[in-house]
Amino acid sequence: MDKMKMTYEAMLGLAAEMVLDDAVLRFQTNRLQHAIDNALSAGDEDTFHLLVRQLNELQT
Repeated sequence: MDKMKMTYEAMLGLAAEMVLDDAVLRFQTNRLQHAIDNALSAGDEDTFHLLVRQLNELQT
C-alpha cells in the first residue's frame, strides 16, 4: 500500500507541475502578445522584432 501511495503522490505532483507549466506559458504568451501590440501601435519596429523572436522561442 505504501508503494501505491508514493506512486499516486508522484503522479499528482507531475499533474500539478504540468498545470503550472501551462499557466506560466499562457501568461508569458499573453504578456508578449500585448507587448507586441503596443510596439506595433507605437511604430517601434525594433522592439516588435525582438518581441516576436521571444514569442517564437517560447512557442518552440
